[in-house]
Amino acid sequence: MTGPQFQKLCSSDRPSLQKPTMSCDSGLVERNIAGADPEGMWDSGAVDPPEEEGRTFMQVLSEKYSPENFPYRRGPGMGVVVVPTLPQGSPMKDRLNLPSVLVLAGCGISHAGEQREIAAFCAHVMELDLSHNKLQDWHEISKIVSNIPNLDFLNLSSNPLSEVVLEPSGAKAFARVRRLVLNNTQVSWNTVLILTRDMPELEELFLCLNEYTTVSASTVPCPTLRLLHITDNNLQDWAEVRKIGPMFPGLETLVMSNCNLSSIQDSEEMLRRLFPNLRSINLHNSGLNRWEDIEKLNQFPKLEDVRLQGIPLLQTYTNTERRSLMVAHLPSVSSLNGSVVTDGEREDSERFFIRYHVDYPEEELPYRYHCLVTKYGKLEPLAEIDLRPRCHAKVEVHCEDKVAEVSIRLDQTVAELKKQLRTVVQLSANQMRLYYIDKECVFGPEEMKYHTRALHSYSIQDGDELLVVPKAGRGTTTTAKPLSNLNSKTLTPPP
Repeated sequence: MTGPQFQKLCSSDRPSLQKPTMSCDSGLVERNIAGADPEGMWDSGAVDPPEEEGRTFMQVLSEKYSPENFPYRRGPGMGVVVVPTLPQGSPMKDRLNLPSVLVLAGCGISHAGEQREIAAFCAHVMELDLSHNKLQDWHEISKIVSNIPNLDFLNLSSNPLSEVVLEPSGAKAFARVRRLVLNNTQVSWNTVLILTRDMPELEELFLCLNEYTTVSASTVPCPTLRLLHITDNNLQDWAEVRKIGPMFPGLETLVMSNCNLSSIQDSEEMLRRLFPNLRSINLHNSGLNRWEDIEKLNQFPKLEDVRLQGIPLLQTYTNTERRSLMVAHLPSVSSLNGSVVTDGEREDSERFFIRYHVDYPEEELPYRYHCLVTKYGKLEPLAEIDLRPRCHAKVEVHCEDKVAEVSIRLDQTVAELKKQLRTVVQLSANQMRLYYIDKECVFGPEEMKYHTRALHSYSIQDGDELLVVPKAGRGTTTTAKPLSNLNSKTLTPPP
């Protein structure tokens, strides 16, 4: 299943309040239901159309995929011209341009229609989307499915199936379906069990938004199921999740985010037997709040992909701490929250884990800490080295007999520094000549004569000195008093 398909199935399939439109798949023409009125009886200003009680599968199919509404196009998956053999006098059109993937979502379908017509037109159909319709009778759904012999994928999301009973004999119609979507149908768990018992090829099952708080155990397992998507339910107790393992012993992917699971309570031996083939688990936004619950995930023998975001346990940590501590706790996991865990990241995370717990009391150290100390030894905390560039420096400003300590910004230019020093030395910027004196440099002062040069390029440090020499007037000279670090030489700038 492609990414867009998967996202669509995982979204909240709540019925739309807008009048449904018949959307053509493969990016082709869309046609509003009102457009079926050729004489314009329902135009603005005319009488409002009557509320439809429901339509048949074949009525919608005939309208949407007729040659007038769905022109035939060449290319893989674009469509097949079906010219069935129908009884004389059948109201159906003599041909339809049907692709192998039918999208009939939100079309008001409540009944199957003539079964012979379904069989005649849909023998090649492999995927069928009937979401957001009015199907509330499993017998009618069975009529549709039983007459599509190659059906592989069926989406019944957001059909009102909460009060409907499925007879075991009706479940046999779904025997060839490998991917079944029942999101937001409120279908009962007993109905799910009846379906899975008679679906020997079922591989993917979607049961999101069905308000489950408990599940019942099954005496007949479904060994073919590989993916179970059961998000946005209310399975808080691990005792309910425990029943899923024996029911689907071949399960490889379990997605149960937003289910408020509070803890993982089984023993290590029980967990190893519950999900022997589980490779991926998604517990986003669950209620897990103990590191012991995270460590128990290590007991699933084949687990390699874990998704754990939005849980109470991690709320107080920084992003770096969250990932590092999680990686260190899950030594066999190769993917965390969708990102690959490299060997280098694992080693860094495990060393971080040891240093993170170095000051913990012995009785509070987690079991994983002792395992990692055996591997790396006890590690000392890393030295904190700040490599960020300095932003400020405190310098001594000398001007004739005046000495002042000034804090300067190192991200400014020489011209901006001169403006800052105007109030210190009582000179305008164009009346001063500025020198930088590095106490550790033996070459004497350096004139700061390039107005656009940034101060950080001089590597100014705290305690360095700046010498301001007033410029001489026309025909005169000004002599600066000697400084100790100038070897008592007099600095007489040119006029």
